[in-house]
Amino acid sequence: MSEPATRATSHAEAESGGKGPVRTALAGLTTRGRSFLAAGIAAAACAYVLGQADLLRVGLLLAVLPLVCATVLYRTRYRVAGSRRLSPARVPASSEARVHLRMDNVSRLPTGLLMLQDRVPYVLGPRPRFVLDRVEAGGHREVSYRVRSDLRGRYPLGPLQLRLTDPFGMCELTRSFSTYDTLTVIPRVEPLPPVRLAGESSGYGDGRQRSLALAGEDDVIPRGYRYGDDLRRVHWRSTARYGELMVRREEQPQRSRCTVLVDTRGLAYRGAGPDSAFEWAVAGTASVLVHMLERGFSVRLLTDTGSSVPGEGADGFAGASQESADAAGLMMDTLAVIDHSDGTGLSHAYDVLRGGNEGLLVAFFGDLDEEQATIAAKMSRRSGGALAFVLDSDTWTREPSDVAEAGNRSEERLRMLREAGWTALGVPRGATLGDLWRQADRERSGLASTGGTAAGEGGR
Repeated sequence: MSEPATRATSHAEAESGGKGPVRTALAGLTTRGRSFLAAGIAAAACAYVLGQADLLRVGLLLAVLPLVCATVLYRTRYRVAGSRRLSPARVPASSEARVHLRMDNVSRLPTGLLMLQDRVPYVLGPRPRFVLDRVEAGGHREVSYRVRSDLRGRYPLGPLQLRLTDPFGMCELTRSFSTYDTLTVIPRVEPLPPVRLAGESSGYGDGRQRSLALAGEDDVIPRGYRYGDDLRRVHWRSTARYGELMVRREEQPQRSRCTVLVDTRGLAYRGAGPDSAFEWAVAGTASVLVHMLERGFSVRLLTDTGSSVPGEGADGFAGASQESADAAGLMMDTLAVIDHSDGTGLSHAYDVLRGGNEGLLVAFFGDLDEEQATIAAKMSRRSGGALAFVLDSDTWTREPSDVAEAGNRSEERLRMLREAGWTALGVPRGATLGDLWRQADRERSGLASTGGTAAGEGGR
């Protein structure tokens, strides 16, 4: 999923800490500058005592040079502009993004030696530093560096710091830019094979939810006339009934729906890090969301707390193609920062799902006790098809020789879900979602063929 690069530009501001301009300039004197100043003052004092005019001129030159350099350097406070561009601004975990920095000298005088330093979080790598040669008046310099994170999240980049030096090395002043950018690291997305998991076989047309175009004349739901509507669409029976001009709704195919539920309960997962069960569930959720959007489904992201994303429209589902693209970005941004919830059950998610037919339901569950397994089993009643991936923490944190007892409990929970109509699969450590996706298709196809054979035998 590619994202456009972002750019931010700002002028440098002095970090004076409340000091006056004279104190700020003198505080930036280097060891060389302070040595010249001290030598000049000493030479001037000796010249006054000894009455040597030539020595006095030398002393004044030594003392004035660092002061002039500090004054000139301080007056370049708003003469350097910088910008940062991220390419891309949204990147999957374990992938690299490139940060481009550009410095523009907007003054009429050339700069001295410049040192750039950008502030980045520790997880993105070491703090980048660059040394730029003299930048001519009106000129610019461009540098870039790479950042990479195995952990999803939103990471601030900046503000950029610029250290200015004069050509003689007498003074150094630090400028800090006021703006920063945000790099969003989203979960890794695994391409999934186009399998048929439920009756909602495609985004349009043959889903269980029918189009208005298939309704009869008496089932048409009209709406009020709007300026510009075609008069041939006037529904005269409704017009006579309501006493105002009514028109037929446009016939539009209704997109099949898919709800992706992710269990974020903190007590349902153990372990942390990129290879933990929770991170696998989040990455699997992102993969399914992208896959279903690409197939033309209206998709919604739901958590155990009952909150859903996106919230566009009355039903919370992404609608048209442009809304789907916006919803994909919104859901990826949500998954980038999603964390464990304080909830202890799945009742809030069940309350959302039991309100209507939600089409295909794909769920990623953590540890399920008997009570939560019962609630999860009831979620499939209002769906066109239900697919569950259950991540048992014991199989992710224990040694293979210690998971026999835990495996029995996990199989019991899977059996409860299957009896309720779920296509439920346990997720062992190291499994890939693509393989489990195909396995779910085979199990679903096997159940369908078994059901069809039984129905045929009953007919005979």
